[in-house]
Amino acid sequence: MLVFPQFDPIALHLGPLAIRWYGLMYVLAFIAIIVLGKWRVRHGFGKGITERDIDDVLVYGVFGVILGGRLGYVLFYKPEFYFAHPAEIIRIWTGGMSFHGGLLGVIFASAIFCKLRHRSWLALMDLIAPIAPLGLAAGRIGNFINGELPGRPTDLPWGMWFPGTDAQPVARHPSQLYEFGLEGITLFVILWLYARKPRPTGAVAGAFLVGYGCFRFLVEFTRAPDDFLGLLALGLSMGQWLSIPMVLIGIGMIVWAYRRERVRR
Repeated sequence: MLVFPQFDPIALHLGPLAIRWYGLMYVLAFIAIIVLGKWRVRHGFGKGITERDIDDVLVYGVFGVILGGRLGYVLFYKPEFYFAHPAEIIRIWTGGMSFHGGLLGVIFASAIFCKLRHRSWLALMDLIAPIAPLGLAAGRIGNFINGELPGRPTDLPWGMWFPGTDAQPVARHPSQLYEFGLEGITLFVILWLYARKPRPTGAVAGAFLVGYGCFRFLVEFTRAPDDFLGLLALGLSMGQWLSIPMVLIGIGMIVWAYRRERVRR
């Protein structure tokens, strides 16, 4: 059994300011989106999206991630608690963010941006989708450094004891690293290769939804469910139930994109 190394969550101090590893992971994610997004624009994958648009839409995306992630957690995971204590909703620093809510927040914020700039929302989603997994990968590394979201108990040789979760040694799946490898690196490679050739508008974004939804659904079998929720209907976790619509919507988008392309030809 391995033992979680218990990293210091603070990367460095700048006077009274403490910079945390988790925050640095977000910075790396945003840098990746800017650099690779502009690279894709320069190589003809923008479909009307400009390099300046990449810079500007990032601001919308940041607010979308924060607001959507928080509201998603409030509505999907602990609605009764937050409806009874509404003042707690704004206390983001106490923890509690939802990826699925953050995704909806980014989608909504990007739609507003495209409406104001007269850009194609699907073209923007196709442009960003192949890069998004790198942001997810960075976030999962942040989770691992913080010792957050450990997996279910396991007897596999790489099982890891997270002292912050279990006072006594319990080997658990390092599910954060599984998610880093699947939802992050593997999904990035698949989407980057898929998006190297011109695809019908909406197909790449749909492929992201399918890929993430499938990988998240699988990893959830090793990830410990939230204590206050446990497993839900059919023995599935909340993360799995939220991933199923993603896969179905993604498949629908891909089918729609290719059919529309065929009709235009």
